[in-house]
Order: sequence, then structure tokens, then C-alpha cells
Amino acid sequence: MKKITSETLRSLYLKFFESKGHKIIPSASLIPENDPTVLFTTAGMHPLVPYLLGEKHPEGTRLTDVQKCVRTGDIDEVGDSSHLTFFEMLGNWSLGDYFKAEMIPWSFEFLTSPEYLGIPVEDIAVTCFAGDADCPKDEESAKLWLDCGILPKNVYYLPKSGNWWGPAGTTGPCGPDTEMHIIRNHAEADKLGEYDFDNAPKGTFLEIWNDVFMQYNKNAEGKYEPLAQRNVDTGMGLERTLCILNGKSSVYETDIFENAIAKIESLTSCKYNESEEVMRAFRVVLDHVRTATFMIGDVKGIVPSNTDQGYILRRIIRRAVRFGRNIGLPQGSLKDVSKTIIDKYSDVYPELNKNSARIYEELEREEIKFSKTLQQGIREFEKVAASLPEGGEIDGVTAFHLYDTYGFPVEITSEMAREKGLTVDVKGYEAAFAEHQAKSRQGSEGKFACGLADHKEETTKLHTATHLLHAALKKVCSPEIEQKGSNITEERLRFDFNFARKLTPEEVAEVERLINEQIELNVPVVMREMTLEEAKAQGFTGLFESKYGAMVKTYSIGEFSKEICGGPHAESTGVLGKFKIAKQENVSAGIKRIKAILVKN
Repeated sequence: MKKITSETLRSLYLKFFESKGHKIIPSASLIPENDPTVLFTTAGMHPLVPYLLGEKHPEGTRLTDVQKCVRTGDIDEVGDSSHLTFFEMLGNWSLGDYFKAEMIPWSFEFLTSPEYLGIPVEDIAVTCFAGDADCPKDEESAKLWLDCGILPKNVYYLPKSGNWWGPAGTTGPCGPDTEMHIIRNHAEADKLGEYDFDNAPKGTFLEIWNDVFMQYNKNAEGKYEPLAQRNVDTGMGLERTLCILNGKSSVYETDIFENAIAKIESLTSCKYNESEEVMRAFRVVLDHVRTATFMIGDVKGIVPSNTDQGYILRRIIRRAVRFGRNIGLPQGSLKDVSKTIIDKYSDVYPELNKNSARIYEELEREEIKFSKTLQQGIREFEKVAASLPEGGEIDGVTAFHLYDTYGFPVEITSEMAREKGLTVDVKGYEAAFAEHQAKSRQGSEGKFACGLADHKEETTKLHTATHLLHAALKKVCSPEIEQKGSNITEERLRFDFNFARKLTPEEVAEVERLINEQIELNVPVVMREMTLEEAKAQGFTGLFESKYGAMVKTYSIGEFSKEICGGPHAESTGVLGKFKIAKQENVSAGIKRIKAILVKN
């Protein structure tokens, strides 16, 4: 197999699919726009869900990209050889265009051609859907693989748990997938029958790519019906693929992290591979600093806070600080590690360079804040742990005290407890936390990401009102105001923006007046598709750095509001009702939040 760098792999993938008629689109933000069910973009297909469901994409029906992703479910596992919170997903999509007959041969070509990855055919195994009472066995995919040259003994079948892409909710588009694996142990693989893939010893196979074929719709009765628009959705993890191609045992041992590892070694007296304990600490710092760098440096950059995305960011920075101290990483060093990350990615994600000052400032501020109480908190934890018997439990009130007084997220307390064979009463912690919130009258809205909760009529109206709010804030407060996040349900809108202070009562009144004036005028909401350059020239606002492709959707409300957006919107402002700002809040330093409602006339 070829030994290639991350830059080469990205380039090879995009150029390959460009040669197959795909338009290269830029990575979307790490903060989802239209999915309140998750905090971060978790997969390459995530930003494209509306188009997989039938909405027209400005760039056409064949797309390819490298998408920034964050998954937070396994943060406590980061430190082993494979887990990452931030990763890049190579992907290509057919939106009602080609299907299995094209995709599988292309996958084979990219994997095996000397011009691309050059993997020997005999080292590739594939899995296909085994079929069940709902949907038939995917013999079509298997035959296509065999026709390409995959050895019959290396074609396996798995049930829905292994080879099926389910709907985003309980209903919706779904279908079989086919996964590509590198065979790492031929002796063990050769013992397996076509339905025995899951029985292989760990390490026999390593997954490298996944092609999803969305060809069914699961209806409310649980029946699977053929889809009118059949889609292809693929995903290849860049870090894992690099690890496999370069014969490494860990995703941390590729070119992506080599400069960051050298920097940590230069700042400490430790070497990356001197022991398992030291290696784990290095990996935690490497992953968490990289993830924090991308979160803060994103076009919708977030900052550490006690809720939502900001809480995850705070948690990983503080975990990086704790493990950094274990290897003697001096205070203030996270920004030095971050600089190596920015240097590595600046050509691919220019927003990191542009926002580097903010990245360094937020990392340093959070590190200093936590470092002040870290040692005190550890001493307090050690006292608590020493007072408990083996296998004992730290009560919820104590866990909350460690959070409230020393800044230890409960996940860090739980991790430290596990290291000593103890547990934490998390439910008790949550009760203590809720009691504290009630007393301080600081309720939490829960884990909403930015975007629309749904496409209901009232939600759509509030989305349109959000555009009016954005424009009014620019006119009343500052033309430098930019959206930093939004969450819209059918009851209210929530809009985060950069501003140093809360609005005065006079400013609130003027913002409301301007918006209600536009509503009373019953201005049409006009959508037009145009090139990004045309949108810029015509004064449409948007985060231009890396979010959009060459063609964009624009929404204008007269000359009052002109934004690039994916929709949906009301047809005119007259249907909105009366706009009222219900509440202002501080989100973090320099970021304010407005909650507003629409009252029926």
C-alpha cells in the first residue's frame, strides 16, 4: 500500500470524484444549522440531509467534500490508539443521480488503482446487507464487487445491525450499505464463512470506507417502501485511512500530529512512546487541543461556557490541562500546541489562521482559569477518595462541590474516580446542579444546537423573523454584528451574536419597531440562486470564509434584509404577527443572546 500524507489523501479523493463529474463543495461549519438534535456536525452527510431528502442543491446532483466533524460520545476513551473527538470525513454523494452500478466500481478503482490508493485486491474484504423480513438480501452489491475482482471468499453478509443505514428518526429514508475493510490477518479471515464476519478475532479487519445506498423509505407503519429519489452517501475517515495506509498502529502516529508531538516533547521532559501512561496523556492533549482549535476557530466559533457546545469545549480543554500536567506540560502551553495544529491545517481551513488570535486567547484564558484551582481540586478529590472504601461512591453533592468550587466538570471527576476504582453518583450531582440553578434563577434550555427544530409553519415564520432581527441589530447597534448561532422552535427564536453589552431599553424598542414595520409592510420574501460572487456583489451577508459552494441560495426581504441561507422561510412578512423581544442573556465574553417571540395580531 502507498504511504501517503494527509494532504495527498485529501487531494487524491477530491480529484478522483471530480473526474467522475462531482462538484467539490467546502466543509460546512462544525455547528449544525438545521438540526437541533445534536450539538456538532457528526458526519459528512449531516449538512446535506435536506438535499438527501429531495431539496435541490445549488451545485447539482454529484457532490464531494472533506467535512470537519466532532463526535463527543467517547471523550473518556480518547487516549487509546483509535478514538478521536475531531476528525475529517471524506465523502461523495449522489442526489438522485447514479447508484450502486456506478459507485461500487468507483470505490474499487479508488482503493486499488496504482494512481490512487493502490491497495492489493486480495487485502480487501467487503460486507453487504444479509436481508431480512423487511428488505431483501443485497446480492446486487455483492455481484458488483465480484465483477470488479474482489475474491469470493472476501465477500461477507451482515444483518441490519452491521450493514444498514437507518432513518434519522423513526421514519424516513434508509437503506443497505456496503463496507470496505483491510484484511490484517488473512489466516483468521480465511476461516470465516460468508455470514461469520462478526465472529472474526479483533484486529482481523479494519474498516476503511462505507457506501450507503438510500433506496427505501420507512413509513409510520414501519413498512419499507422504495424511494422515488435514490441517493448514495459515502464516508471515509481520513485519520483512520492514513493510519492503515501507512502501516501505523495508532491514528496519532501519522503526519497530522508529528509536529504537535515534537512540540509537546520540547516543552516537557517526556517522550511520546516512553510508557503507556505518558502516551495516553500525549494523545489526550493532542486530540483535545486539535478539537478545541477547530471549535474556537470555526466560522461560527464558540467559546468555553457552562452550556451546550461551550460546555463540551470547556470540558475538553480542562481534560487536556489535567493530562498535560501529568507529563509536566507548563501552564500556557496549550496555545503552543495549537499553533502546530493551525500551521498543519491552514492551507485547508484558512479560518484557523484568520481566527488564530481568538483561538490562542480563549485557550490561554480557560487554561489559566482552570489551572488556578486544579491542584486545589485534586487535593480535595484525593481527600474524598481516601475517605471511601474500595469500590465506594462519591456522592452527588461532593461532585457538584468539585464542579462549583474547583471547576471540575462531573465527567472529569468521574474519570478520576474510575482511575481509583470508585464511582460517582451522577444523578445526585444532577439534582444538586438543578437545585443550584433554581436558586440562582438560571434555567437551562437543554442541549439544543443552532438551527430549526422542524419545518412547521410557526418555526418557519420565526426563522424569517430571525433574518429581520439580524438586519435590525446591524442597523441599530453595529454593522459589525454577526450571527454566532441560532435555535428556532415553533414557540420562539434564539439568536446569538457578537456584541460587548446588552441592548439598552431604547435599542430594544427600536429593534422591535423596525422589525414590526417590515411586518406591517407585508414585504415578499424572495429566494434566488446565484453565484457566491454575485451574492457578495449584491450585498448579501454570510460567513463567506469556507461555508458555501460556488452556487448559493439567497433570501431578500426588500432592501431591509439580504442573507445567504438554506431556508425555509415565509412567503411574505405580513403573516408573521407582532415581533417581541422576550429576553436578553450573556452567553460568554463578547457574545449576547436574544430570545424573541411572534404574537398573533
